[in-house]
Amino acid sequence: AVVSTQSTGGSCSTEGQDCGCGSLKRETTGNIPDQTGDDVELKSSESKNSWTDGMVLIPGGVFTMGTDTPILYHDAEGPARQVDLPDFYMDKYEVTNAQFAEFIKDTHHITDAHRFGDSFVLEGLLSPEEDAKVQNVVQAAPWWLPVQGATWDHPEGIDTDIADRMDHPVVHVSWHDAKAYCTWAGKRLPTEAEFEKACQGGNEDSLYPWGNDELVNGAHQANIWQGDFPKENTLSDGYKTTSPVGSYPSNSLQLHDLIGNVWEWVEDWWTTQHSPDGSPPKHGQEKVKKGGSFMCTQQYCYRYRCPARTKTSADTTGLNVGFRCARSV
Repeated sequence: AVVSTQSTGGSCSTEGQDCGCGSLKRETTGNIPDQTGDDVELKSSESKNSWTDGMVLIPGGVFTMGTDTPILYHDAEGPARQVDLPDFYMDKYEVTNAQFAEFIKDTHHITDAHRFGDSFVLEGLLSPEEDAKVQNVVQAAPWWLPVQGATWDHPEGIDTDIADRMDHPVVHVSWHDAKAYCTWAGKRLPTEAEFEKACQGGNEDSLYPWGNDELVNGAHQANIWQGDFPKENTLSDGYKTTSPVGSYPSNSLQLHDLIGNVWEWVEDWWTTQHSPDGSPPKHGQEKVKKGGSFMCTQQYCYRYRCPARTKTSADTTGLNVGFRCARSV
């Protein structure tokens, strides 16, 4: 099994520049079986009463999903449509390394990055020894490197660890891994509609969870890239890659990091032909991710907006992809 070095399409800016958001995809070769996470057992019964700890109850109702003024047309950010959702719970924070470590210890789950033996890492973050081992790059986004041994517990390759990042969001997790964790925790992945409603925080006209201005009183509100991507990161927000969850202010629903930090898997299959009522497709080839990441800028990947979206195959993993869970009421 190897990671693809071919583009799967998807321009990341109105000027046609490609950030690589739609270019990461595995090519499955060899005898590596698929996994869905459906066979993961729940936590022990003594934990069931606390399954909604750390979650926020999101009021349901009709809301406007999508937009009639899309910025990235190829991503099918529009049209705006009225979607009716029941109440649901959403994790206040992205799932952390500490939480994922508990899941691994309890279930012995083998992540897709471990099974395939590699994952995508941003150039410039590898040690000289690991960098010398890289033989391929992603053709459409050469700053993405397929790195042998890069996993959730070795984010920048086998010679790195997460000892000082236990409160950071877990990364290098596939859609399968995220679904397995949520099942174990007595939860599920949020739908795209649920994520977007939560992101809006009751304000359907906002680009961001807090409003329409990227900075508030000169302060950063999310962990995104500052500088000339991918050549220069000024680190004006203090973070080179991920940040501890909750490092930035919450939205009105007390949810943190809904944009920036890491992309977040949702349940839905990708489609560009939206149902008028917002119901997700029953089948597809790629899964939806929402929220953008620490690599996003207006220059290359202006997807750190509530209606923004991208996709990749369910077994693909990378340094800027994580998740949070939801739960039905």
